[in-house]
Amino acid sequence: MRYQISGKQIDVGNALQTHVKSELDIVMEKYAQRPTEAIVVFSRNAHQYVCEATVHLSTGLTAQAKASANEIYAAFDGCRDKMEKQLRRYKRRLKDHHRVRSQPVEFGGASSYIVAASEGEDAAEPESLQPIIIAEMQTRIPALSAGEAVMQMELAETPVLVFRNERHGGVNVVYRRDDGNIGWIDPQENR
Repeated sequence: MRYQISGKQIDVGNALQTHVKSELDIVMEKYAQRPTEAIVVFSRNAHQYVCEATVHLSTGLTAQAKASANEIYAAFDGCRDKMEKQLRRYKRRLKDHHRVRSQPVEFGGASSYIVAASEGEDAAEPESLQPIIIAEMQTRIPALSAGEAVMQMELAETPVLVFRNERHGGVNVVYRRDDGNIGWIDPQENR
């Protein structure tokens, strides 16, 4: 597995890097088959250390965790515990689905934009209806089944996930509804 361990305005020494690698190796060996990359970033937020970890699995799914504590090792340990919990749930769900993926998940490219928000009710009427684009980025859209998409959305703890449906190749969306259930938008079904 490839590691990328860095700090935002923090010096990440060899001892911390060794600790991170050995602890993540234990977790990955226990719960994840063939992880490809782990990205761990340390930063400070006032008096606390923050650890953010992202692990890319060969199945195409991504597990993310974030924790903070007064000490840098404690921040990582909290992050590792959250990651371990996510991977344990993921492994349990994979067993429940009785489906073994023979090939890794394929990703397609897409553009992602961040649009400026309006300033509220008192804001002046814009001159044009074109939104102001603040940032433009490249993003990856995975080809998954609906069940795998829900699992990925829950693993990443995001409210919405756009994916390409493996069954017919169309773009689909799963999202968390206000009532706690999961919604699935599949425009292909209505054609």
